[in-house]
Amino acid sequence: MSTTGIELKTRRRGLAEAVELVSSMRFAITLLMMIAIAAIIGTVMKQDQPTPDYINQFGPFWATVFDRIGLYSVYSAWWFLLILAVLIVSTALCVTRNAPRMLRDMRSWRESVREESLRNFHHKTEWTSALAAVPLATQTAQRLGNAGYRVKLVDKGGGVLVAAKKGAGNKFGYIFAHTAIIVILLGGLLDSNLPIRFQEWFFGKTPYISGELTTRNRLGLGNPSFRGTTQIAEGKSSNTVMIPRADGILLQDLPFTITLNKFIIDFYSTGMPKLFSSEVTIRDHETGKTFPAKIRVNEPLIYRGVAVYQSGVDDGGSKLKLTGYPMTGTGDATFAIEGEVNSATSLKGAGGEYTVEWSGFRPFNVENMNTEGDLRKVSKTQSFDQQFAQALSQHSGSAAKNANNKDLKNVGPSVQYKLRDKTGQAREFLNYMQPVTLEGAQVYLAGVRNNPSDAFSYLRIPADDQHGVREWMRLRAALADPALRQEAARRYAQRALPQPNANAALAAQLQESAAKTLGLFAGDEGQGEGGFMGVSKFLERIPKAEQEKAANVFMKMLNGALWELWQAARALAGEAPAEPTEAHGRFLQLATNALSDSFFYGAPVYLALDEFTEVKASGLQVTRSPGKKVVYLGCLLLVLGIFAMFYIRERRIWVWVRGDDQGGAHAMMAMSTQRKTLDFEREFDDLKTVLPQSA
Repeated sequence: MSTTGIELKTRRRGLAEAVELVSSMRFAITLLMMIAIAAIIGTVMKQDQPTPDYINQFGPFWATVFDRIGLYSVYSAWWFLLILAVLIVSTALCVTRNAPRMLRDMRSWRESVREESLRNFHHKTEWTSALAAVPLATQTAQRLGNAGYRVKLVDKGGGVLVAAKKGAGNKFGYIFAHTAIIVILLGGLLDSNLPIRFQEWFFGKTPYISGELTTRNRLGLGNPSFRGTTQIAEGKSSNTVMIPRADGILLQDLPFTITLNKFIIDFYSTGMPKLFSSEVTIRDHETGKTFPAKIRVNEPLIYRGVAVYQSGVDDGGSKLKLTGYPMTGTGDATFAIEGEVNSATSLKGAGGEYTVEWSGFRPFNVENMNTEGDLRKVSKTQSFDQQFAQALSQHSGSAAKNANNKDLKNVGPSVQYKLRDKTGQAREFLNYMQPVTLEGAQVYLAGVRNNPSDAFSYLRIPADDQHGVREWMRLRAALADPALRQEAARRYAQRALPQPNANAALAAQLQESAAKTLGLFAGDEGQGEGGFMGVSKFLERIPKAEQEKAANVFMKMLNGALWELWQAARALAGEAPAEPTEAHGRFLQLATNALSDSFFYGAPVYLALDEFTEVKASGLQVTRSPGKKVVYLGCLLLVLGIFAMFYIRERRIWVWVRGDDQGGAHAMMAMSTQRKTLDFEREFDDLKTVLPQSA
């Protein structure tokens, strides 16, 4: 029996210690720090993205580790929800333990105090009066009441105790603040992914990846909380939204259908978008009621507990007409191709079989187009290959990467697509419809990148006299034709020598050098790489002391041979020779740079946008947030709690009054507060002056 009693007491003591630990301030602060760290991770790391994006960013190993510990959906991870639940329990225990005691203390007058104990207070005073004990106590109580105190008179037999208190509501601050934490956390859980997680765990809901949609991929109207997106093209409707998950999407049914009648975009004078808005029609599934509405940024439509926000603009399937130019081989015959954004078009005959995946179209592109400096400027402090590598990096970079440039310009429409081969490998391209002016010359920008996370690098194709790319494409095809290169070398040797027939051997040697120069630039000689990079590797075999001189000779011969190559190509096409003007010289210089960069373009064709029929789509974010009002209530409680804690100060006063032998009375006053401030000191001094005064 005694052993059992000891064990029971031990268990009770252990339980009491556990409850005290969980409800302690240090435990709650630890949980708050853990939540803060998790929130930082959730802010820095993008949440609920497709799994391949994380694999590309972190690599297969760390992507798997982060997935296992739930860093891709921090706010719905089991450990984060567990921390929130424990914090709710901890705060609730704290309120449960302390609130009753605080409420009792607020109601208590602490009338058990004795005269001797008042002498131990720091703030105390005493005085005598000609009034008897009861009249003096009554007068003191009246004066304390006038000062804003609640007063109670207690007969102590040998005297009268005047107990007064003010600011007892200060303790409501602690109760409200702790209760607010519970309410806000509960509201946050209501608006979190917990309801969706719950349906995945217990009702078999799974994200949709591919194949046929089933009921397991859809969430019903009874789902209490969600946050998804939908994209609606003009004239189209939607009654579902997509909820992104790490391994797919879930479809959420809506209680109404949204039909986009018109999407409106307003622009600034620079061409940058200023305002998005959607004119829609809502049809209620339950009642059949329809009504028009307009959704603007920061002005959502709220209907049946669901909020619809304007989140962006996208393409709804614009119709495109393009012209294809070969980028390999000796042919320069063009072909027509059509496409529709968000669809695919097969492409054959471009050196293989490809699929063009039309991923985007933009009718406006506002770019920072003011550039400075010469991208091909020669530096005497760098080696030849360093100069070409630096020039290539600068020339193939962003179309507008000068951070100090503040000039904005609308450069017109652009089309974005992926070119995928039979093996599934793809590169992404971004081509502008109109030429843009860079460094005083008009060029067509043809962007390319290997990965979606990379920035586009741009091939700059110079515009010809007809403001197109036809002449450059003709020159590119001619450079790939050995016969035309030989003809260009012959023309160059004939033009370089005043009397080529008088010195046939020198003419033959010069023709051979020019042909070899064109071959090096075309990638048919040396290391098998074309452009300036191939030339650079060839010149590395020359002693460094002679590299600069050799480079100058090479560039002079290359410029002359390319001019003759252009003329030979025009003659073959039945066109007159180009006039040797400054404009044509500038064109040839830019064409040379573009030919060099084209070896890194990596596409069998260049697709130039000719015509388009734009179809706009509105991007909408649709949410149901039942916890919003709960969070608002919690915020109100938190504000009231903080106000009570910081601006309401509790004060208590005791005045012990007892009669003396001369028929008068003696009074002993003591005053206390939780926080001693200058206001408290002044109030004590005032009461110490006012209370002893005669009536």
